Amino acid sequence: MAQNIIRKLSNDLILRNATTADTEELIAFNSEIHKDVGEDAPDEFVAAWVRDLMTKPHPTTKPSDFIVVVDSKTKRIVSSMNLIPQTWSYEGIEFEVGRPELVGTAPEYRRKGLIREQFKVIHKWSSNRGHKMQAITGIPNYYRQFGYEMCLNLGGSREGHRTNIPKLKKDEDEQFIFRPAKVKDIPFISDLYQNTVKRSLISCVRGHEIWKYELVGRSKTASSVWLIIQSTDGESVGFVQHAPKMWNSNITVWGYELKPGISYLKVTPSLLRYLEIKGQEFAKKNEKIEFQGYSFSLGASHPVYEALPERMPRVKKPYTWYIRIPDIADFIFHIRSVLEKRLSESPACGYTGDLKICFYKNGLKLVFRNGSLLKIDPYIPEHSEDGDVFFPNLSFLQAVVGYRTFEELREIYPDCYAENDHGRALAKFLFLKKPSDLWMIN
Repeated sequence: MAQNIIRKLSNDLILRNATTADTEELIAFNSEIHKDVGEDAPDEFVAAWVRDLMTKPHPTTKPSDFIVVVDSKTKRIVSSMNLIPQTWSYEGIEFEVGRPELVGTAPEYRRKGLIREQFKVIHKWSSNRGHKMQAITGIPNYYRQFGYEMCLNLGGSREGHRTNIPKLKKDEDEQFIFRPAKVKDIPFISDLYQNTVKRSLISCVRGHEIWKYELVGRSKTASSVWLIIQSTDGESVGFVQHAPKMWNSNITVWGYELKPGISYLKVTPSLLRYLEIKGQEFAKKNEKIEFQGYSFSLGASHPVYEALPERMPRVKKPYTWYIRIPDIADFIFHIRSVLEKRLSESPACGYTGDLKICFYKNGLKLVFRNGSLLKIDPYIPEHSEDGDVFFPNLSFLQAVVGYRTFEELREIYPDCYAENDHGRALAKFLFLKKPSDLWMIN
């Protein structure tokens, strides 16, 4: 164990890398810590997820990407988290991301700074791997204390009741069938995934190995059901990804894409009837749950929402990712070609001059020449009005990732404002609002 020790903490606690010998204890720890409030039994999905991460070949992470805090007296794991590296894209510009996950501490060890100590290590690991961003899902407000801001759509869905499912007419046959997806279908799925990418400002880059892991690399409890949609003449027209069981009496669709030229209006009724059959099958396996409806958890917007709004009348707004960008100047410069394109298509095209973005304690000076972003320099404001446009706290991240416009941020934060015309214009034209629907790597 000694060679895996990162540092010794107070009160006989040790911070170290996990090893494969920790597998069973990590499974038990995380499935208990992350179970839903009010549940007695450990969370089966979390247990399967941790087992997969610790025992199965994963495209981006390994067992030593878990970090644990151990009580040296009891030899118990009392706190843990892990890092799942991945590649994301900002309007086609790729960048590396570290995703901390499975963050938890045993109740009697909370409020001792254990998560903070682990984040120091996780952030260092992430930086050493060249990650320009960290992103995490989690409970409200908590991760702001570690430099994160809630500013990227997470989830968002449309739901319908079983009474919203259209029935086949007596003389009508289904026009589409649903078969299990296979490894040979990966190129087809990957091509259709680009539809999602085009609709999203920020998206996750998924290569062959990641798709293979999704389809056949995960355990049954932790995986999704992947299906290819075919017409009755055998043409593949789309794919569906849905949950392996029901939650709250609903069966949830996590992915749904059709080929260009194929109508969601035409295919979706068959999908809804398939979901009803599958939901009833799931209900038979769990006497506590009765199939009542379906949920299309496809983000804030999706073509199927527009095509069949009356079939999924209940709207659930997205939650958010927590985002951390440790070097905002580096990130902005990395995506400069996107900003330059936006500027060239705006009324401020060809701008030459500086843009001083003030965060009150510090700031960035963007230097433009004929619409090109030449460099970004840090600066320390000499006084409270030393800047062209002002963003308090981490609110600037919301503009960068397209979560809110500058005008929307002004309505929320009284101290978010522009000092002059070019500050106001560039804040508006450089940082556009556009939703993101991330199929992150688990």
